[in-house]
Amino acid sequence: MVSIPVDSTLAFLREGYPFASSRFEALGEDVFTTRLVLRPVTFLRGEEAAAMFYGGDRFTRQGAMPATVQHLLQDKGSVQALDSAAHRHRKRAFMALMGPAAMERIAEIFDQEWHRARDRLRGEDRVLLHDLSRVVLTRTAARWAGIPLSEADLPRLTTELSLMFTQVARFGPANWYAQRRRRGTERWAADLVRRVRSGQLTPDPGTTLAVFADHRDESGRRLPEEVAAVEILNILRPIVAVSLFIEFAAVALIEHPRWRRAFGAGEEGDLEPFVQEVRRHYPFFPAVPGRVRESFDWRGHHFGTDDWVVLDLYGTCHDPRLWEDPGAFRPERFRGWSWQEHPHTLIAQGAGRHEEGHRCPGEWSTVELLKQSVRLLSTSDLRAPAQDLSIPLDRFPTSPRSGVVLQRA
Repeated sequence: MVSIPVDSTLAFLREGYPFASSRFEALGEDVFTTRLVLRPVTFLRGEEAAAMFYGGDRFTRQGAMPATVQHLLQDKGSVQALDSAAHRHRKRAFMALMGPAAMERIAEIFDQEWHRARDRLRGEDRVLLHDLSRVVLTRTAARWAGIPLSEADLPRLTTELSLMFTQVARFGPANWYAQRRRRGTERWAADLVRRVRSGQLTPDPGTTLAVFADHRDESGRRLPEEVAAVEILNILRPIVAVSLFIEFAAVALIEHPRWRRAFGAGEEGDLEPFVQEVRRHYPFFPAVPGRVRESFDWRGHHFGTDDWVVLDLYGTCHDPRLWEDPGAFRPERFRGWSWQEHPHTLIAQGAGRHEEGHRCPGEWSTVELLKQSVRLLSTSDLRAPAQDLSIPLDRFPTSPRSGVVLQRA
């Protein structure tokens, strides 16, 4: 295993998303070790590495993330912190929420909320997609999850859910403030669970609130209110985070107008390939960490118990061995593509098979929401004026510098 002896923390922060990829290419290896914040770490990239990382219960997420990241993204008791049978049992509750009818429903709600928001903005000539999409997604997430949300609560919840992913890689006061706001969101969600269990609130069967208010662990014990609240936020937060992908989709439509013309004319044969290419091409979360549960060897490399290992999501989605001309935006590459046939290549939201491992079950809702947003953006009377649509790669997570300004044609 190739080792880079110097601490790479400053280089990682300076280079951002391409940090690991540049070293994989220079070394001609899919594995290298270095140090981050003085701690030894092994970076991995590629289809085989993703299959190994997500298969066989080799890794745990417990203790793999910095505490500030863990607390802000998922907090204690989350499904992502579970392993083996406990993880699989909890994961089934998430999977039960993601059936075809539920995906149709979330797209329908998103469409309704988009038009509702646009109607309220009729007097405004300019719209910041950055802001519009998060409000629409917060309303969508709450309705779809069976959660009553007043107009007075909307700004608070939108802000708090957004802070959970926008501030995740920040240090110091910005992160502390986001964590403090998250504590309030958790109390709000726990109160919803308490009201359901006491009979004061009756969400529709099969919705997120109903499922987790009544969910029991593998031993038959009902989840503590605080844990049920965390899992509810693990549905709401990722839905609002789709706003990042919506901004990227808007950039793709602006910079590649032939796709906007096609979708605007109702030609949807390549709509899903377009959405999948948005997810592959643009930078979402850069990597996923894990800690080795028991030592093992892989491709001549030894991984010891408790070793810190990071799978490069961005680098695998831009691996030239998997994607021809990976820096180009080419939706055509996803014609005929399927998750089932290629579970370890497009890994922007994790690898493997959803029902077996830690791959995000929210991918289906992400795709449906993105498809609907592309339809709406392609048929809208809003156009993009000249602006800075560049996407900085040294910021986690990143987004277009302008936030994507839209104005009436």
